[in-house]
Amino acid sequence: MTSDASFDFDLFVIGGGSGGVRAARFAAQRGARVGMAESGRMGGTCVNVGCIPKKLYSTAAHYAEAFVEARGFGWELAHGPALDWSVLKANRAKEITRLNGIYDGLMLNAGVQRLQGHGRLIDAHTVQVTAEHGATTRHTAKHILIATGGTPHVPDIEGRELVVTSDDMFDLPVFPQRLVVVGGGYIGCEMASIFHGLGAQTTLLYRGEQILRGFDDEVRDFTADEMRKHGVDVRVHCDVARIEASAEGVRRVVLSDGTVIEADVVLYATGRRPNVDGLGLVEAGVKQARNGAIEVDEHFTTNVPSIFALGDVVGRLELTPVALAEGMALVDHLFGPAPGKAAYRMDYDNIATAVFTHPPVGTVGLTEAQAREQCGAIRVFRSDFKPLKHTLSGSGERTLVKLIVDAASDRVVGLHMVGADAGEIVQGFAVALKCGATKAQFDATIGIHPTSAEEFVTLREASRT
Repeated sequence: MTSDASFDFDLFVIGGGSGGVRAARFAAQRGARVGMAESGRMGGTCVNVGCIPKKLYSTAAHYAEAFVEARGFGWELAHGPALDWSVLKANRAKEITRLNGIYDGLMLNAGVQRLQGHGRLIDAHTVQVTAEHGATTRHTAKHILIATGGTPHVPDIEGRELVVTSDDMFDLPVFPQRLVVVGGGYIGCEMASIFHGLGAQTTLLYRGEQILRGFDDEVRDFTADEMRKHGVDVRVHCDVARIEASAEGVRRVVLSDGTVIEADVVLYATGRRPNVDGLGLVEAGVKQARNGAIEVDEHFTTNVPSIFALGDVVGRLELTPVALAEGMALVDHLFGPAPGKAAYRMDYDNIATAVFTHPPVGTVGLTEAQAREQCGAIRVFRSDFKPLKHTLSGSGERTLVKLIVDAASDRVVGLHMVGADAGEIVQGFAVALKCGATKAQFDATIGIHPTSAEEFVTLREASRT
């Protein structure tokens, strides 16, 4: 590509998370001159306080269950297991530091100029970077990309200074014996499952009628029941009035009905908001939605033609793989596709996701309610069962599998699972849905026995229409 010598860079990226790194790296590989400003550690939310540490801690929590279940398979433990919280934290920190270095290396090897500091828009083509010690530099760019992600949001409630957010949970100084989680979204449910598994007495409070709003209703009900069976105290229709501090650092969660729950730690997981503070968006004339999200078109262009945004900061699907894909789409749009490749266009249909509760959730496609609205006539196939493992483990955990089929075309338009390895299993079936697989093709597929995954290709009788 030919660079415009009137600018310092062809592309300047604000934010070193998944989307920003992907865009910077691939743009540099196309020959663009790329700069990046990041004020924190490389990798963004996913690497530092999101997906990666969450999955590591979820794995740690599963060991507690495995120790108990092993007895049914003949294993005896001379002494009961004990969690060393400091060891888990230290090993996690070591791995995150390694990943930070890998992300830095990706930028270095691609030829991206990394600037450690806070990036702020000065105008449509200028970014000011303020280093930690206060020194500032200014850089011009033909294109500017904002990929600053999101940040936890705590509502303005009395005692909010006494709570923590998900960013704090992986490095708590002392492991909480009693934890209260406020919020029933995927982050709240995951944290409740993880810390209960690690040994905390855990209560989850949600003001709505059921946890995991936005997911399939049957999946929501089934997951709540399984979490309760595992020992998480899931309470819905609960409003928090205030948080109080009592003796010896204990937190008192006072509900609107007067009920008081004492805890060592209160986690507020009541949503995230776009990370836009201090970016200079108003001064640069960049339009935002009411919640602060940056408004963009199908090519991630803001109302200022030289300024782009993607990932969690635009508030579409707040998933790491989505930000990665958006980064690739943007690079192809700005600098053309790689040789021999067609330009990548972002498609938000049939994006699979997982929730790492205990047991986990995996889902792709439409919920039953969405399918009824969009397709009209549908057929629902579902089964719940005790997995083979638990016939000896002593656990009462059950697995749910569910297919939603468009009656007119026979296409499978929704696939949902609650059970062990749900994310791993649903990822494979997501390919089938992306290819437009029909129920007849599912029926013609021979299952792998004995697995939970085979249930998806052995469902023969519709449960309802």
